[in-house]
Amino acid sequence: MNYRGWIWLLFGALAWGQESLPAAPSSQMPGAAVTTSPAPEAPPSQPAQVPPDAAVITIQGICAKPPADPAKTTACQTVITREKFDRLVEAFAPNAPPASRRQLATQYAAALVMANEALKQGLDKTVRFQETLEATRLGLLAKELQTKLQEEAAQISDKDVEDYYHKNQAMFQEASLQRIFVPQRKQFDPPKEKLTDEQTQKIVQESEAAMKQEADSVRTRAAAGEDFDKLEQEVYTFAGFKTAPPSTKMNKVRRSTLPPDQAAIFELKTGEVSQVFAGPTGYAIYKVGEKDAIPLDKAKPEIVAALRSRRFQELRRAVDQSGTAVFNDAYFGSASATPPSLVQPGNVQPLSKPPHTGPK
Repeated sequence: MNYRGWIWLLFGALAWGQESLPAAPSSQMPGAAVTTSPAPEAPPSQPAQVPPDAAVITIQGICAKPPADPAKTTACQTVITREKFDRLVEAFAPNAPPASRRQLATQYAAALVMANEALKQGLDKTVRFQETLEATRLGLLAKELQTKLQEEAAQISDKDVEDYYHKNQAMFQEASLQRIFVPQRKQFDPPKEKLTDEQTQKIVQESEAAMKQEADSVRTRAAAGEDFDKLEQEVYTFAGFKTAPPSTKMNKVRRSTLPPDQAAIFELKTGEVSQVFAGPTGYAIYKVGEKDAIPLDKAKPEIVAALRSRRFQELRRAVDQSGTAVFNDAYFGSASATPPSLVQPGNVQPLSKPPHTGPK
């Protein structure tokens, strides 16, 4: 939750936690006056030196049981201790920077003042408030459940990590590769005369056929042992490119970083050359170098994240399947293709594989 908006949730989620204390002599006018303690201009605040039971916010003129005589409102005040305020910050804005304490305290005090006035006017008895309160309660419960499921999913043992590593060793294999990229079509200078669509299509088709033939020829020469950098330069010259070709060297490539149809190169032996792989922008030819595996200690963070994500999804799926929602199509319209989830407490994204890095 954004800490700037956290305070508004308190209207529907927090009960009064006030203490009625004898009022200290004050020159302030009666009413809902707010003071914060301590409030030195300098040096900077030092929260660690403030005792847990010390008052950090004092709101004069507001208390759980206001005096019958309005003239005695100065004897009524609400005190928020450091311990209580720290709990609020931890619950609603745990990532808020320390420098924002005064801003949060100001918002909280203003909310208490407004809530007190709302209670005086009986706004807590309205249907709208009760419905909002119930919706807020549901949201908080869903959030608490999500937090609990995340905590349960994070219980990953060393044995779990080792079992996953040994069962999925192909995922942690990496290899040094060389790649020749053959563009899909040639580069041409703009024609002096405007071409018809048929003429343009014919040129494109002939260009693509020539580059496919070039890819097959280059693959044969690469398998015969010719230098990859030399072949790549020839390809770009043949294609009419004025720029330098990309490097053919690809160090420490994972299976998951390649397009799915190209992951088969990990089945080749060191020194072998792959087939010609067709892609959306051209063709790729690989030569396999040294292959090894990422050690368990380096793979552990990735494995923990994968197991945590998988377990959370399993726990969440079990919750979703515990209840089935049926919707009135006459009211809501036709159902979407995706089955609705009863609980959507937050956006928790599962661990995704690294993006594919095909030929550019």
